[in-house]
Amino acid sequence: MRYKSLHLDIGTDNFDLEFDLIDNPITELWLERMDNRGTYPLDHPERFTGFNTQEQELDRFESKIKQLIDTINSHQVIIDKPFDGTQDYLNYIHTIFEQYHRGLDQQTHDYWINAPIRTRLALAELNVAIHQLETAQRMDKNNTPRIVCTWWGMPKTQQLPVAVKSRYGNLNPAWGSICLSYVEIGKTLEDLATDNDVLHADAFKPFDHYSADFVARFFNFTNDQVNANIKNMQEYFLKNQEFFRQQGYDFFNHVDLLPYRYPVANLAKHHDKDEIMNTIRSRQLVNKVYLE
Repeated sequence: MRYKSLHLDIGTDNFDLEFDLIDNPITELWLERMDNRGTYPLDHPERFTGFNTQEQELDRFESKIKQLIDTINSHQVIIDKPFDGTQDYLNYIHTIFEQYHRGLDQQTHDYWINAPIRTRLALAELNVAIHQLETAQRMDKNNTPRIVCTWWGMPKTQQLPVAVKSRYGNLNPAWGSICLSYVEIGKTLEDLATDNDVLHADAFKPFDHYSADFVARFFNFTNDQVNANIKNMQEYFLKNQEFFRQQGYDFFNHVDLLPYRYPVANLAKHHDKDEIMNTIRSRQLVNKVYLE
């Protein structure tokens, strides 16, 4: 490989988090996207989730969603139910996001075309805020601290080959891993089952496209947690089997249905986990991302 490591400089003092790259085809595909991120700006450099207390996280993301809804509705009222923070409500506003934002690089809805920039940004950010609040609500059962790095405006045109997904997908990446970020507009089977969401035509989007976007994961699960998640997904699949058959999935064990992650790097500096978490907690801003 032409690179050996990925670096995240975080906080105003540029604390360096170094990750060793994994030598596999997914890493090579991702590096090609990283080399082509060019002048696309790092989007939401403060996108840290799960490093504060649950109370702080809930307050932060509930307030954020309310502000985004006010901005979205200031152009045209498309979210007409008052915020209540329940999973049903989050599913409802996620459907609004899917409907008015539409798919990858397919922003053709009249609302989007006629909306001012600040409203478009609010609609785009709504998706992120929903998932952040969902994560915060589950912190008492499964805390999943993470840093997400995305590049604003970078096209999501590359597709991860099925054979590569099957060979290199990982159900439970190591603590401190860097994985490809899910960039689709919609939900995986795992998301649908976890949210107990109602299926509709545009709801289900398996992991297909990828970009330079990635997630730094500071958690992993027990085998029991992994098995419980898969069991819940399988039950949801069976309950909605006719829908998935119509999408071309006759059996649950298809690579597009399983909750695979795609690691490309692992934390190199093996500090004590508590030390790492405390350091990140006080520096929740990505200043720079680079390879060497």
